[in-house]
Amino acid sequence: MMLRRISERVSSSGFAKNWILKSSRFHGESLDSSVSPVLIPGVHVFHCQDAVGIVAKLSDCIAAKGGNILGYDVFVPENNNVFYSRSEFIFDPVKWPRNQVDQDFQTIAQTYGAMNSVVRVPSIDPKYKIALLLSKQDHCLVEMLHRWQDGKLPVDITCVISNHERASNTHVRRFLERHGIPYHYVSTTKENKREDEILEFVQDTDFLVLARYMQILSGNFLEGYGKDVINIHHGLLPSFKGGNPAKQAFDAGVKLIGATSHFVTEELDSGPIIEQMVESVSHRDNLRSFVQKSEDLEKKCLTKAIKSYCELRVLPYGTNKTVVF
Repeated sequence: MMLRRISERVSSSGFAKNWILKSSRFHGESLDSSVSPVLIPGVHVFHCQDAVGIVAKLSDCIAAKGGNILGYDVFVPENNNVFYSRSEFIFDPVKWPRNQVDQDFQTIAQTYGAMNSVVRVPSIDPKYKIALLLSKQDHCLVEMLHRWQDGKLPVDITCVISNHERASNTHVRRFLERHGIPYHYVSTTKENKREDEILEFVQDTDFLVLARYMQILSGNFLEGYGKDVINIHHGLLPSFKGGNPAKQAFDAGVKLIGATSHFVTEELDSGPIIEQMVESVSHRDNLRSFVQKSEDLEKKCLTKAIKSYCELRVLPYGTNKTVVF
């Protein structure tokens, strides 16, 4: 595969003078006295059949409205006639209104028959609404709640759903109540997973996160929901299957453990991979330290995958792959 990175800054005449722009200026500092002080960042991702002139067309669209490109990533797979790009830019919303940004990029998308063309302006657009599903383990949920509280996870959490009850005096329930996040206990069995009830709770969300939810979602549920579902898996797929996978790997004497975040499909643990992380273990680890390392990887891997997804860094590639800028 071939990855083309374009680092030049774009002006109205194309790729020209290098503008050095510090990220601290994203949220309102002017570049000079002639530029509006209200410059805000935007992101655009594009996916279409490869053709000559796409980069020029996209960059000219931004430059023509007085915007400046801060970073540009392009991916064109070898021997595969497809084009992917992700651009970060700043613009003046007075000179280039938010709805006009969508319209201008949509015009280019129609020209090239794009499969995907999405714009996101974090300071204007609403945050993604998500619901979190989990079973007995809390470590991924707690990590996400803390990052959300610190403003490091750009989402709004609409609710938490679990097939294991938690007492009202537990730290998780107290945190959720304090922040007004509903907690739904949905007792499930092999015969009745109560997916219709869960669907009712998550209708007003943009995507779902399985934060160690130890239930298999049916094809009917995935079709009924109709949006992305992100899962965290306790290992490098494919890996040890069945109950207590950390102990299986520990007993096998492995020297490398991992975690995988992926999209959920009807086929178990086979969806497109978003993020994977690994860490070494050795004979000096006991089961307690082994499990701790495994859980730490799961937390980091899941939160990074969600952050990448919200920042429009994840694009579908082929039938079961992703491009992650």
